[in-house]
Amino acid sequence: MMNNSCAQPMWLNGPSPGQFYNFMGGNNAPAQLPRELTTAGPYGTKHSTAAITTGSSVLGIRFDGGVLVAADTLVSYGSLARYQNIERVFQINNKILLGGGGDFADIQSIKRSIDQKMIEDQCCNDGVVMKPAELSSWLTRVLYNRRCRMNPLYIDVVVGGVDEAGKPFLGNVDLRGRAYDDYVVATGFGRHLALPLVRERKPKDREFTFEEATSLIRESMKVLYYRDTRSLPQYTVGICTANDCSIKGPFKVEENWTFAEGVSGY
Repeated sequence: MMNNSCAQPMWLNGPSPGQFYNFMGGNNAPAQLPRELTTAGPYGTKHSTAAITTGSSVLGIRFDGGVLVAADTLVSYGSLARYQNIERVFQINNKILLGGGGDFADIQSIKRSIDQKMIEDQCCNDGVVMKPAELSSWLTRVLYNRRCRMNPLYIDVVVGGVDEAGKPFLGNVDLRGRAYDDYVVATGFGRHLALPLVRERKPKDREFTFEEATSLIRESMKVLYYRDTRSLPQYTVGICTANDCSIKGPFKVEENWTFAEGVSGY
């Protein structure tokens, strides 16, 4: 007969209410849970379930020598145009631009985390500089981790820049960590209004030129201002090439409301 005197009871280390199961054979105490999963007060842990102060569309276009990233300067509180002079395009380093849409508090939070990572990389002093594709990949891990903890950052970001060889990169990462890269990316209403406008102008055999990309940025921001109630005519544009990475503006949309005379039925 088999000697079961050393066998552990079936429910040894079984789960207590509010805790996780520790499988048989594991004598180590369960690791401390992340702070956002533990009780924070008499009413338990509270997570944000929706964005509060939000930025709308961000548009990025890749051209033959770099990338352009544009966003208006409005941060809305619900339907109130609360903050009207907030830049939502940031320069991360000499090779990377970041455009943020969604909850602006969460955009500020992830921007602080990126800045801290830049400082840590500088402290290593190994000559390695983060490139845009690497930042995009790192953001997918951070945002997916927050999503798995049921405490996501309600953001939708555009990452653009050039690598050490001068090759442009343009990508999008959303609050669930999903990511893709393309010659044009957008967030918010820009996905519905600006992407088709840019895609129908794309030459089949080459990339956009800088002049073509800037013209499309101007036209797209005008369309977004006309059609998106959460936008302003003022916007900033980040440009990143092998020789320059900076934020330009603010610029103003060339408004023309004469067509409103023919609108009826309201």
